[in-house]
Amino acid sequence: MYLIIFDVDGTLLDSQNTIVHGFETAFSAVGLPAPDRKTILSIVGRSLEEAFQDLVGPEHTHLVAQMADAYRTEKIARRTSGLDLDPLYPGAREAIDRLHARPDVLLGIATGKAMRGVRYMLDVHDLHGRFITIQTADTSPSKPHPDMIVRALRETGAEAIKTVMIGDTGFDMSMARSGGVHAIGVTWGYHDHSQLVTEGAEWIVDTFDELVLAINEVLEITKEAV
Repeated sequence: MYLIIFDVDGTLLDSQNTIVHGFETAFSAVGLPAPDRKTILSIVGRSLEEAFQDLVGPEHTHLVAQMADAYRTEKIARRTSGLDLDPLYPGAREAIDRLHARPDVLLGIATGKAMRGVRYMLDVHDLHGRFITIQTADTSPSKPHPDMIVRALRETGAEAIKTVMIGDTGFDMSMARSGGVHAIGVTWGYHDHSQLVTEGAEWIVDTFDELVLAINEVLEITKEAV
């Protein structure tokens, strides 16, 4: 069996607008000026508290918990109101369904989101039943720690050599490398090509059509298999 693990934000979901709004709300809640959009998006992929810590620095560590709470509260309120409807990237659903249809392929998720956010995505986009393993910030240390990869391998029984992590950030690539699995970077997310390469991407793609072909090559699956 081959295991294909997807990141969520910046890889499957185009969530940049709602993420930026959430961070701006959190900074406002503690009276600090929010960083610019590019800086906020550069830490997407990290778990929430670690992301805020990276952004505010040690002098404001005491505010991190409050900021994370403000972010979560805003997210829950907007989802309840039907406002945070992040779209899938073009081609994402088709690629997921195509891979899921293969009897020799298992799909997984490894994300800095909480499980609550993943379930919301599965509900909104009707993706229930596609992913056999879902690893989130609720149970694992922040990327690039390899714990999510380790847990996914243990839950599925997949071999590392037959597993690939797909993501848009250097955090994803570094996590894959530390976890001993393959890594494919995508360019439509939040880190640029050079960051993906530096952190260990074996292959980088620009579209979901290219991604399916890259999976064939990286995992050495015959073209008929995927």
